[in-house]
Amino acid sequence: MATTPEAIRALRGLTRVELTHFPFKIGRESRAPRPANGDLVELRLGVAPDLNDLYLIEPRWSDLVQISREHLQIEQDGQRFFVADRGSHCGTIVAGRLVGGNRSVGRTEVRHGDLIVVGNDRSDYIFRFGIAASAS
Repeated sequence: MATTPEAIRALRGLTRVELTHFPFKIGRESRAPRPANGDLVELRLGVAPDLNDLYLIEPRWSDLVQISREHLQIEQDGQRFFVADRGSHCGTIVAGRLVGGNRSVGRTEVRHGDLIVVGNDRSDYIFRFGIAASAS
């Protein structure tokens, strides 16, 4: 669930996303919005395969890019869930613990209610992990 206006904007106005399979890969949208109407201009040109299941939008005018194109993935192992950083530049913070960053990978367990910060401690892309009652 998105907990900040920036996170909601990154999800194109959605507040929550259902994870339909695992691993569920998340990264930055590499297409650029058209200034006139906000529609996305395809930069992959249909040649490159999709790298993510969910693409987050980060404004081009951002001072610091927090979201990498291949940033993190959510994994499931039985009844446990994990966040794995996919070698992002800024890393991912899960329940206050830095995972990855500086192009290194890392993995940590995530529990119901934990905050996930996509990027470093200055990032406004903050989400709350939740497990649906039917999934537990």
